[in-house]
Amino acid sequence: MRRIVALCVVAACIGLGGAVAEAQAGGSSPPETGIDASPPTETAVPSAPSKPLDAGTYAVRLRDLEQRINELKEQIFRSKARLSLLAETVLEGVVGGGQAAIVHENRMSQSYKLVRVVYALDGAPIFTKADEEGTLGDQKEFEVYNGSIVPGEHTLTVSLEYRGHGYGVFAYLKGYRFKVRSTYTFSVPEGRVSTVHVVGYEKGGPATPLEERPAVRYIERVERPVRPDEMGEGDR
Repeated sequence: MRRIVALCVVAACIGLGGAVAEAQAGGSSPPETGIDASPPTETAVPSAPSKPLDAGTYAVRLRDLEQRINELKEQIFRSKARLSLLAETVLEGVVGGGQAAIVHENRMSQSYKLVRVVYALDGAPIFTKADEEGTLGDQKEFEVYNGSIVPGEHTLTVSLEYRGHGYGVFAYLKGYRFKVRSTYTFSVPEGRVSTVHVVGYEKGGPATPLEERPAVRYIERVERPVRPDEMGEGDR
């Protein structure tokens, strides 16, 4: 009995082996199970580099700053152009034009020390000087401007500042400041020299309040310029 069972088992194994060999020889593939055993194909996508979260805000602010700087440069350029044109028109003059000379005279008493002087011609500053020590007032006369100018009418603006100077019963003057502002219009004929003396003086009398005394007056003189061939030997 045992030999019969063993023979059956051997026969079954031989039959199964022959079937497998036949399948392999015929090139048939193993039965499909419905599951794809091949690994999934993945396509590599390059990732974009990461950016800071505030990069956009930074770029916007940078463009805004550049725009403001360009606008400021344009304003400065226009201002320089206007000043250059004004200086060329008012101060340099033209061939065969006129000439102006402006002189400051200080005729104030020792109670007033001149500490600041500002002159402007047709709105353009031509002279500015400050000296808190008061040595500016020690000069009885000094030249403010002397040069060519376009013939016609011109406006001179004068601003003077004095510091009170006193001793004894007038020692209180040291804490006072006195400011004078004045405007004067003068004419420059073509081919002539107009000289304007600006005189700082004290108006009124002993009864006039100290703050009302500082004043300005003008002395104007027009003359023909002296040519080199008209100068004497002693002037050369």
